[in-house]
Amino acid sequence: MLLYLHIPYCDSKCHYCSFNSYVDKFDTRKAYMEALYRQLLFELERFGAAAQSIETLFIGGGTPSTVDPALYAPLFDLVAPYLHRDAEITSEANPNSATPAWLQGMRELGVNRVSFGVQSFDADKLKALNRAHTPRQAKEAILTARALGFAHLSLDLIYNYRGDTKALLLADITEAFSLPIDHISAYELSIEDGTKFAATPQVRQENDALAFFVAEEIRKRGFPQYEISNYGGYRSRHNQGYWELKEYIGAGAGAVGFLGDTRYYPRTDIDRYIADPLHNTQEKLSAAEMLTEKLFLGLRSCIGIETATLPEVMRERISLLVKEGKLHERNQRCYNTNYFLSDELVLFILG
Repeated sequence: MLLYLHIPYCDSKCHYCSFNSYVDKFDTRKAYMEALYRQLLFELERFGAAAQSIETLFIGGGTPSTVDPALYAPLFDLVAPYLHRDAEITSEANPNSATPAWLQGMRELGVNRVSFGVQSFDADKLKALNRAHTPRQAKEAILTARALGFAHLSLDLIYNYRGDTKALLLADITEAFSLPIDHISAYELSIEDGTKFAATPQVRQENDALAFFVAEEIRKRGFPQYEISNYGGYRSRHNQGYWELKEYIGAGAGAVGFLGDTRYYPRTDIDRYIADPLHNTQEKLSAAEMLTEKLFLGLRSCIGIETATLPEVMRERISLLVKEGKLHERNQRCYNTNYFLSDELVLFILG
C-alpha cells in the first residue's frame, strides 16, 4: 500500500501548472493540516492499514516546502506504526522555499528523499515559466539537502518550451549531473486547460527530436530510463507502485485514492475540504478500464505487462510486436523497448 499527501499551497503559480494549488490561502494552512489529519485517520481504517503495511509515503503538491515541518509532525506520528521499516518517504520541494531549516525539519521527521522542482538552470526560462527560484537557489538547495544527509535526491526538468535548443537542454543536463542527485524526471511541456499557457499554446514547440536527445544525454551519463519521463540509478518506489496499480491512500484537497477497483476523490476547494475532509466522490472502474490502465502504465515503464491473462487476440498482437522487435518478452511478461512509442503500442494491442 502507498500513501500520498497533497499540499495545495504555492508561493507562485507556474504558467504550465494544472495541479490543484493556491497562492492566496496561506492563512488556512494550520486548519488544512488538521483536516488532513482527520481524513488520514479515516482512510487508514477504510484501507485496513496494518502495522508496516505502507511501503511508501509521498508528499506532493502544490509545494510541500511552503508548510512548516511542525505542521507535518502530527501526521508523521499518526502514520508511524503503519510505515514499513524501510519505507521510502519523499517530499517535493521548491528551491526557494526549501530552506536549510525546512530541510532539517523534514529530515528529522523521517523524510529520506526530496524531489526538487528545478525545471531549468536557465534564468530566462525560469522567469518565462513563472518559477519563483533562481538557478543559484536550485543548486544551493540540493547541496544543502545532501549535506543534511538525505539518502536520495531528484530534480525535474522541462523541455520543448518555445526556444528550447539542444545547447540549452544540454547545459541543463550537465548542470544537473554536477549535483549530488540519483534521479531525474524530464517532462515535455504540455498545455493544459485552465493554465496561464492555455491562452498562448504556441509557447510549446513541437520538436520530437528533443525528447530523444534529452533521453539519450541523460542515459549516457549513467541514469537508465525506467519510465517515459523518469531516469535514475535509484528508481522511485512510490512511482513504480502507481504503475503496478497498487492500492494507495490519497489524502488532501485534490488527492486521489485507489482501493480495489474504486477511486476516491476528496474535495479540491481548500475551504470546503477543511469544512468536511471526509466527503469524497467515488469512481468504480470496469474490468476493461482496469486492463487498459495496466497496459498504458506497464508499457510506458519498466513494469511491463503480464501476457498470460490477456485475451487471445491481444496476445496475438503482442506476439507480432515481439517479432518486429518493438516489445520483448521474458517470463510471461512483455516489456517496451521504446517508451516514447508506448501509446501507439497500447492502441494497437487494444485494437
